[in-house]
Amino acid sequence: MKYIIIQILVLFFTVTTVLAQTNAFVYGSNSQAGHYANINGTKLYYEIYGSGEPLILLHGNGGSINAFTKQIPFFEKYYQVIAIDSRLQGKSGGSPDNISYDLMASDFCALLDYLHIESANVLGWSDGGIDGIIMAMNCPKKVKRLAISGANIVPDSTAMSYADILGMKDFVANSKTASKKEIALTKMMIDQPNIPFASLKQIHCPVLVMAGDHDMIKPEHTLKIYQSIPGASLCIFPDSSHGVCQQHPKLFNETVLTFFTK
Repeated sequence: MKYIIIQILVLFFTVTTVLAQTNAFVYGSNSQAGHYANINGTKLYYEIYGSGEPLILLHGNGGSINAFTKQIPFFEKYYQVIAIDSRLQGKSGGSPDNISYDLMASDFCALLDYLHIESANVLGWSDGGIDGIIMAMNCPKKVKRLAISGANIVPDSTAMSYADILGMKDFVANSKTASKKEIALTKMMIDQPNIPFASLKQIHCPVLVMAGDHDMIKPEHTLKIYQSIPGASLCIFPDSSHGVCQQHPKLFNETVLTFFTK
């Protein structure tokens, strides 16, 4: 009987420990790791994990830090991970009347100044990749290495399908339940960004351009971004969608780590 009780207690504490490790907090809503900073007239929310060289994580449109649930536990073993809720998204503030990729990139550069970080590795997915590109152009000293996935630099049919563009326009024109924030973020994708390919030549940090082979961003657009950035690297993930970082996290994470450490 004593042996059985001990075994039950061991099992109980093992299960409790696992549950504590997996359910103690939610990325993007972790009071122990979360912070706010007043940046460019609004409050930006960010969370910090791990230690070492800084790595900035930038999520996609309408998302939050939680989009990187499968990245943070991996990268915090190697870096000081600073995951940020973009303006008007997650727990960050902002106005639907004033939102752009340029402004968000400016927020991130200013946040690095606020944190006294001279330069950082940057990983951006989708809209976060656009922000990373603009950061590398507008505040180049802040970006040590840049990895982007599923990013576009123009909002037209050379980058996305007509169906995706018409779907966004229909959402803006006809949605009766969407918030002003959702409408503003969708309109931003319809109208922005408008970055000339020729201007990508001014990016001089190492850049990894990534996408899924079934990404919503057309492969020829991704290829042209890669070809326009001096010395850039390219990775197209097989059997992958726009959300390859969530779909194949192990392959994605290891690919990015190899790039950052080479």
